[in-house]
Amino acid sequence: MNELALHLLDIAQNSIRANAQLISILIKEAPNEDQLIFKVDDDGHGMTSEQLEKATNPFYTTQTTRKVGLGLPLLKYNAELTGGSFMLHSETNKGTHLQATFGFHHIDRPFLGDIAGTLLILASNEKQSELIYTHQSPKGEFLFDTREIKQELDGIPLTTPEVRKFLMEMIQGNLEQIQISE
Repeated sequence: MNELALHLLDIAQNSIRANAQLISILIKEAPNEDQLIFKVDDDGHGMTSEQLEKATNPFYTTQTTRKVGLGLPLLKYNAELTGGSFMLHSETNKGTHLQATFGFHHIDRPFLGDIAGTLLILASNEKQSELIYTHQSPKGEFLFDTREIKQELDGIPLTTPEVRKFLMEMIQGNLEQIQISE
């Protein structure tokens, strides 16, 4: 995967499958520190110590529809390829915490990709997991919280075409103001 948005989608979908009620995502662009930090925390059912130990093995997956699980191994590889790091912590019934740090200026760092589209997909999940997305850069901060949006919409579903169009424009506009990298 050459887009962080695709990594984000894959990991957050794992959180949704783990019955997370709340998924918190942070992307922090820190070019002066040569870092791009990518963090996902959830309160899902977590992983056993055995699952955690195997999680970055590409030939291990808990899914029954395929024999390989490349999401976490590729994220770890991409982070370490840029001189960054990868950390995964999980406890059964407490959730999972993931952090990948990338060399911001490294030529092999994945680009951000379609973050707005990814957020819309995740905000419309059928299990109704709530999503908090924070994007920080030297230009500012953008916060997207589905709990606040749902409260303002007062029962209008996020999947309504007019709402999706508004959210896409709002997310893209805010990200354009603060994003440094593409």
